[in-house]
Amino acid sequence: MARGTSFVCQACGTAHTKWVGQCEGCGAWNTVVEELAEAPPPGATGKTRRSGRAIALERLTGAAPPPPRRATGIAELDRVLGGGLVPGSAVLIGGDPGVGKSTLALQAAAATARAGTPAIYLSGEEAVEQVRLRARWLGVADAPVALAAATNVGDIVATLEGAGDIGLVIVDSIQTIYHDRVEAAPGTVGQIRAAAHELIRFAKRRGAAVALIGHVTKEGVIAGPKVLEHMVDTVLYFEGDRGHQFRILRAVKNRFGATDEIGVFEMTDGGLMEVANPSSLFLGSRDAAIAGSAVFAGMEGSRPVLVEVQALVAASPLATPRRAVVGWDGGRLAMLLAVLDARCGLALGGNDVYLNVAGGLRISEPAADLAVAAALVSSLADQAVPAHTVVFGEVGLSGEVRAVSQMELRLKEAAKLGFRAALVPAPAGGRVVEDIAIQPIERLADLVAQLTPDAGRARPRRAGSA
Repeated sequence: MARGTSFVCQACGTAHTKWVGQCEGCGAWNTVVEELAEAPPPGATGKTRRSGRAIALERLTGAAPPPPRRATGIAELDRVLGGGLVPGSAVLIGGDPGVGKSTLALQAAAATARAGTPAIYLSGEEAVEQVRLRARWLGVADAPVALAAATNVGDIVATLEGAGDIGLVIVDSIQTIYHDRVEAAPGTVGQIRAAAHELIRFAKRRGAAVALIGHVTKEGVIAGPKVLEHMVDTVLYFEGDRGHQFRILRAVKNRFGATDEIGVFEMTDGGLMEVANPSSLFLGSRDAAIAGSAVFAGMEGSRPVLVEVQALVAASPLATPRRAVVGWDGGRLAMLLAVLDARCGLALGGNDVYLNVAGGLRISEPAADLAVAAALVSSLADQAVPAHTVVFGEVGLSGEVRAVSQMELRLKEAAKLGFRAALVPAPAGGRVVEDIAIQPIERLADLVAQLTPDAGRARPRRAGSA
């Protein structure tokens, strides 16, 4: 084929016939870059065509048993992967700079090699001596991990082909790898797509698990074309706030396991440490007697997690009150405030509202509605939520509290940590589960009445009021 020039968006991968300021595919500005098309193989001509050949079709049930998963030696990572590494799979790990992606990858390579599975660590950003220095800091320098510093995908694949049996290959990072037949800078759409394609083909052909580390953009998504996430089998995001020592590894795509599964780590002086019971970690410094605080029993994948939801409702001196949210959806907070105003008569619209999920965890499930409402009402009335009580339930626009899934698991986790009561949707009320007294909440107004025995204390505080 003849070589040509195309203009490709670096955000979504859309090709254009000419340069444009705004991408027609995703609407991003100044992301279209000129790229040369892939060069033909040596000896090929533009008229060379290969006729297709018939391929053998097989049934879903095969004679050979599926290959067993390979444990990485890190239980939290294995949990997120669905039980371990699947031979021949490709895993993409993304995260903010400095969150600990390379640390996690090196620790996983060391644990895998110590378990008897050959592991290779390929760095495109650091020299071999720099990787060794980090390994000594992590205490894994004695692990039988093969190291190399390379950026040419052709050299990498040739090296892997001659390396014998391989269980795990880590490439840090995919944005630094380039392909000889793509004349573009490393990190561009064409280079990332071509390099990832070669590495994934090697993984499928040889049965080795390949883990690609990817950078993220300022919007928090993995840099490069979105097609990269479609090419791999599993996409993991490593989340964390530099102000907290906790790190969350979250699966957003997994062809061989559940999505939205999380693994919890703690960043220490010796690297990442697994957290077997994240609920006790997130509630470790909680003071149960403070108004504006409620404990939410949530689900992260198949794991129940208890977190503290903190709220502060204060009089606003501004014409437009502030709304600050950390760890929850700001749009859902606005909806919940409207329901409290319209259905419960609290008139929160004139107050500043601050909401925070303690520990740096981000909550996305609607079951947190009731816990957030409890924290807001508690702060407004200056009345603490009853001690040793967990709260969960979805709130509808008419003020009704709806049932949520996996209630038994949530209550078991709460009982394990010493909680004795639960404010939950009404269908589950009137009984005791796992030594926890269930207090039914049918409507949001019932919660307000329970948390504000003195109705006068729940009056909204407005700017200028005494």
